[in-house]
Amino acid sequence: MPSPSETAVAEELCAFVDDSPSPYHATETAARLLGAAGFTEVDEADPFPPSGRHYVVRGGSLVAWATPERIDGPVRFRLVGAHTDSPNLRVKPNPDVVSAGLRQLGVEIYGGVLLNSWLDRDLGLSGRVTVATDDGPRVRLVCIDEPLLRVPQLAIHLDREINDKGLQLDRQRHLSPMWALAGDGAEDEATFVGTLAEHLDVAPEQVLAWEVMAHDLQPSRITGLHREFVSAPRIDNLLSCFAGATAMARRAAAGDIATDHVAVLALFDHEEVGSTSDRGAAGAFSASVLERISLAAGWDRATHLAAIAGSVCVSADGAHATNPNYADRHEPSHTVTLDGGPVLKVNANVRYATDAASAGVFVEACRQAGVPMQRFVTRTDLPCGSTIGPLTASALAMPTVDVGAPQLAMHSARELTSVVAVDQLTRALTAYLS
Repeated sequence: MPSPSETAVAEELCAFVDDSPSPYHATETAARLLGAAGFTEVDEADPFPPSGRHYVVRGGSLVAWATPERIDGPVRFRLVGAHTDSPNLRVKPNPDVVSAGLRQLGVEIYGGVLLNSWLDRDLGLSGRVTVATDDGPRVRLVCIDEPLLRVPQLAIHLDREINDKGLQLDRQRHLSPMWALAGDGAEDEATFVGTLAEHLDVAPEQVLAWEVMAHDLQPSRITGLHREFVSAPRIDNLLSCFAGATAMARRAAAGDIATDHVAVLALFDHEEVGSTSDRGAAGAFSASVLERISLAAGWDRATHLAAIAGSVCVSADGAHATNPNYADRHEPSHTVTLDGGPVLKVNANVRYATDAASAGVFVEACRQAGVPMQRFVTRTDLPCGSTIGPLTASALAMPTVDVGAPQLAMHSARELTSVVAVDQLTRALTAYLS
């Protein structure tokens, strides 16, 4: 049974997830957590401060850092990387569709969605919208936490073989959510742009562009016979974002400003679709911020490059726990349990960035934190997923280790982890950063 302190941390995660229905809301939520710990926002267009606790935000990505006023010995970075995005349904540019007397929204599949998990759920809308103002275009967040959308599954009477042959979903034809009756006399209100305009309190013609997605409305919950599980959307990878931001905040609250390294938290957007964007892990965003941190501290480029060579990154992303109903899909000698501690992820073909040297850093952090640790490797006859780890390692030339909290139902609209797993990863990352 989880302890009261472990349950409290899991409840904080639930609030973090529910406040973060989109990557843009996730960076806002993380910024609020960091702000309470003394971190201040810096505009990317402004000079960086030479020391102290700061962060920058670019859309759905955030980089936070704590630079000590004095560095003893060789300069280096200790970096935690995670990602803010999750697979979901994203609204198309011309989304309004009418079929069979119903108004629907055209959506595009974002990332590796478990499509069936989005059926028969009450869905809201969230993301960001660019609106026209007297001072030029302005980006605003939008979150409509109301049961607007639903994708109804076909009745079994019309698909008698579904239980024997499995559910087959066509991404184009079968996943458009319904949200209004057609011909109900409220046509203007039933348009997507009209709905955005209403919630943003602007005229429809002011809505210029959007990145809006559906999100599950069921709140995150602590579940199980002994309240040992966390059931929530977007555990992959908001759990790691929460653990990393909390570790940075705890480090600050303890007054633990190390004098031998700069602690960095990098939360990236677009991991689920390859990370190749202006703010993704495969781009130049993180390298640019790290170099500007060094230059602001008064280090020359040679010192900065030496710092990178002596640094290490922990890439924190969801890890597969062994599913008890599909144990044969997992490597037999590497069982991963939901309460067995953070997972060190290894792949010989470098789908994970872990090597022997970088692994040792995280193993030691778990020992210092007093938490157990597990190791994951995929079955040799199954393909292995990947993370921001290899991309970060190659973009920064920085040794990297891939880790994560164990979870089930990865890439479902609703995922599962354990209460103790949240606390264990948070404690391990706190020890690592400190």
